[in-house]
Amino acid sequence: MEDKLIIKGIEFKSRLWVGTGKYRDFEETRKAIEASGADVVTVAVRRVNIIDKKTENLLDYIDPKKYKILPNTAGCYTVEDALRYSRLARESGVSDMIKLEVIGDERTLFPDVVGLLKATEILAKEGFIVLPYTTDDPVMALRLVDAGAAAVMPLAAPIGSGLGIRNPYNIKIILEQANVPIIVDAGVGTASDVAIAMELGCDAVLLNTAIAGAKDPIAMAAAMKHGVIAGRLAYKAGRIPKKLYATASSPIEGML
Repeated sequence: MEDKLIIKGIEFKSRLWVGTGKYRDFEETRKAIEASGADVVTVAVRRVNIIDKKTENLLDYIDPKKYKILPNTAGCYTVEDALRYSRLARESGVSDMIKLEVIGDERTLFPDVVGLLKATEILAKEGFIVLPYTTDDPVMALRLVDAGAAAVMPLAAPIGSGLGIRNPYNIKIILEQANVPIIVDAGVGTASDVAIAMELGCDAVLLNTAIAGAKDPIAMAAAMKHGVIAGRLAYKAGRIPKKLYATASSPIEGML
């Protein structure tokens, strides 16, 4: 009960956050989210309907009273687009919290960090709770914090790649230097990747493709849930130091 994730006064029950893209239909989305145990669900404002109540709406399947809906600006390649969709989500009553994406490259989907920094500063001044998706660059992470980011979301690997954490050392530096929650976002492929992120000390993990693209999304969602729990417990417990040589697990002192 004491190990709570809190961002800008908002308390979160789960350290696993999930997306809503790439599922076969809204019903499969609902089942996977339920199996994940997540209480934060991120939705691409420009790709998934959460605003128009007259047509099929994702929120008909995902209860906003049960889950915290986190709008994101996926698919936005300019600062202006990212600002517009952020404001649209807030004006529609969805949330003041925004997962901010400003994409810089269509093939890799790496962030445009210059545009991201600018958009973060503008939205933070407008009262948004900004969670920027960024590279694993410790310098940029600090600049985003200075610009008003409530948390920083460095990628583990390119979006949808399933490669896992490619540079744990950069993530570790970000964790040591930043004074806001760090949420690994993008690139994890399976439960062991999630556990590694949590063992490093990350505050949460956000993922989508690793669940939606699995052969059995519902089972993978449950696996991710347990991966987060195991990784967080291991981090809190404190692992033994790594050694080059063996150390006997049973003492020999006092034996005949």
